[in-house]
Amino acid sequence: VGPAGALDFYQGTLRVREADGTLRHEGVRDADYAGLIAEEVKPWSYMKFPFLRALGPADGWYKVGPLARIQNCDAIPTPLAERERRAFVDDAGGRLLHAPLAYHWARMIEMLHAAETIKDLLHDDALLGDERMTGGDRAREGSGISEAPRGTRIDHYEVDDDDLVSMANLIVSTTHNNEAMNRAIREVARRELNGRTLTEGLLNHIEVAIRAFDPCLSCATH
Repeated sequence: VGPAGALDFYQGTLRVREADGTLRHEGVRDADYAGLIAEEVKPWSYMKFPFLRALGPADGWYKVGPLARIQNCDAIPTPLAERERRAFVDDAGGRLLHAPLAYHWARMIEMLHAAETIKDLLHDDALLGDERMTGGDRAREGSGISEAPRGTRIDHYEVDDDDLVSMANLIVSTTHNNEAMNRAIREVARRELNGRTLTEGLLNHIEVAIRAFDPCLSCATH
């Protein structure tokens, strides 16, 4: 979130809420992500399993993406999208909504925000000028956090004396959601799988659960 808790995709700091909506972490800077999040490796997956250090690997899993952003911010800085965000919050009765299909509703609100923002940017004189960004001071290490359509993306790099990358760590949106996706599939299987037959209905339910997170497994491998 950005200043005053507004929805932000490129600046601002990380905010984390409990499943019941209680604020757990506020104002976490990109350079401090490693103090908030740790990563676990399991032998049966090429994806890592991030978790909140304070809660440990068993209980510290979390979700990112449109559903988290819409419910974690205090406002959206464009009027039409903010109106729809308020309707979303009102429909949930003030509670956090965790239903996977609610991801799609949240995406629609963010698409509306994007359209409003594009309209404003098209009239921004700074984008119509001829000034270019210049390089900053050289550093051996840098990290940054941005909000991609799928959710939070963390980049962390170190370079050596020859300006070659000596360490790189990425935690992309699908990686953040890894455990949540696994649990969603297990819950569908628990309800729908009889232990013997894979039915079309079962597979459809699994697709609904997994597609809500819009995963990209290839870019989430470690």
